[in-house]
Amino acid sequence: MFNNKETIYHFIGIKGSGMSSLALVLHEKGFQVQGSDVEEYFFTQRDLEKVGIPLFIFNAENIVAGLTVIAGNAFPDSHPEVVRAKELGLEVIRYHDFLGHLIQNYTSIGVTGSHGKTSTTGLLAHVLSGIKPTSFLIGDGTGHGDELAEFFAFEACEYRRHFLAYSPNYAIMTNIDFDHPDYYESIEDVFSAFQSMANNVNKGIVAFGDDVYLRQLKVDIPVYYYGVEDNDDFKATNIERSTQGSSFDVVFKNETIGRFLVPAYGQHNINNALSVIAVCYLEGLSMEAVATEMATFKGVKRRFSEKIVADMTIVDDYAHHPAEIRATIDAARQKYPTKEIIAVFQPHTFTRTIALMDEFAEALDLADNVYLCDIFGSARESKGSVRIEDLGNKIQKGGQVIKEENVSPLLDHKDAVMIFMGAGDVQKFEHAYETLLSNTTRNVL
Repeated sequence: MFNNKETIYHFIGIKGSGMSSLALVLHEKGFQVQGSDVEEYFFTQRDLEKVGIPLFIFNAENIVAGLTVIAGNAFPDSHPEVVRAKELGLEVIRYHDFLGHLIQNYTSIGVTGSHGKTSTTGLLAHVLSGIKPTSFLIGDGTGHGDELAEFFAFEACEYRRHFLAYSPNYAIMTNIDFDHPDYYESIEDVFSAFQSMANNVNKGIVAFGDDVYLRQLKVDIPVYYYGVEDNDDFKATNIERSTQGSSFDVVFKNETIGRFLVPAYGQHNINNALSVIAVCYLEGLSMEAVATEMATFKGVKRRFSEKIVADMTIVDDYAHHPAEIRATIDAARQKYPTKEIIAVFQPHTFTRTIALMDEFAEALDLADNVYLCDIFGSARESKGSVRIEDLGNKIQKGGQVIKEENVSPLLDHKDAVMIFMGAGDVQKFEHAYETLLSNTTRNVL
């Protein structure tokens, strides 16, 4: 599958975050790559265009003899390009199955969990690649293929149990929470998927110690727990949180193995860093080198990405679950302890909004003021019985609904932190606000 450099790999749904990352990995390894998707612009296509990967609009005529087709998980067998590929007798491989084969050539570390996968994978990839040749696949659309790679760090998504296609050497498990209610029936159903994933790991599992479900894992390989409690194997102590990030010592088996600085904010980022340190320690890497690399981490796309416009700090974040919203607001409080924190939130999918309505309201109320955007559907569901106003009615700190064509209510806030959160197209509201804010400032001057 991976030896013929003459093969052209065609990605159906190449703008997907995982798909675009995988396309970049193969391209950098010297393979011929192309792909198709909808015409709408996605931030993931920027890196594809920069390296010259051909992008096409979905059309059955894109599929010709000789291609090896990699199909994104969001596109059914009835998709015109999949149908055409099968008519031509071409090999059609699903994204997760292809990745499952690819990682077997390396010391592989899969990062999974209901939240924190992308940030943790990004940090892991950054640290490892600064020490050893490493290939990586991150869920923000970033991918890198090193022909000399010893390690392969990748994000392993639990949706529809796709991560069961992987048998990595290590798994980092950040947490188990109820999400994807369009597929999972209960938290017990989610746990069963993670237990099955754990059974696929062949060397060791690094798991968050505070998670009650992760503590219930039963496997025949070592499980190393990380956190801040005495019963954690890798424990953060002497934590110092500042506007520059978080510093802490790490203790393993009563021995301090190093002091580390992660230039990120919130307790969740300390936890993420602990998991990365644990894997590196288990693989015998220098803790001094790990500390050096970690201190230079600049984050991943759409995870607390910041810019300054006029007197406002604007944050773009992928948070779309109550736990992620809490973590993002916690990070903002650490970095900007004296500023007003405003949340602008776009729910992602109707089923998630209904299932977690009360939890969303409680998490958003941690901000000083809240604005809401209409619910973003998905390829799986384009409508539902819940309205954005239903969520707004439960929020104590505001809950006013804004439209892309009128974001002027956001101008009421001065010298504050405005966080745009969501997994849909909340960025269009952010861009509209930035334009309005810039024009208003110029007119005042």
